[in-house]
Amino acid sequence: MSLIERVYASGGDVIIDTLELTCPAWTEPVLICGGFEDVACTAEDGRSLPLIAAGIDVSLPKKSNSASQTLNFAIDNVLGEAQQKMDQAKAAGAPITQTYRRYLASDLSAPAEPPIRMKAFGAGIEGTTVQITAGYGDLINRAFPRDKLTTLNAPCMKYL
Repeated sequence: MSLIERVYASGGDVIIDTLELTCPAWTEPVLICGGFEDVACTAEDGRSLPLIAAGIDVSLPKKSNSASQTLNFAIDNVLGEAQQKMDQAKAAGAPITQTYRRYLASDLSAPAEPPIRMKAFGAGIEGTTVQITAGYGDLINRAFPRDKLTTLNAPCMKYL
């Protein structure tokens, strides 16, 4: 039984949801935690993460055998900072990668469970909220083998 499952079963601790958004178009990542107070946590790789408190809502992917598992989350965008970041990424055509971590308030030295890393598929702004959908990728519609044999990478095919 994981630490998060024990907290759900018996209580006694607070779960802190955190998001790290990274993009090559940004100078630094966006670090957000759910709640009313800023928190400093340690990532699984030893980096210190100064997380800014914000109103976030996370919809975790279903645990199923479907290949299209998505993570939906909404960020309160009162200051308009999230919209500016999304516009920068869109203008640069750069992908946004999000890392979702869960910490226990009693132990901020490491995530309570392994982080979930996904690539953002789309982002939209609704009122004062930024909504982002991220996923692992479309495994069902992926070609196999991934490398297609063409005359560019297999010149011998010209003579068949």
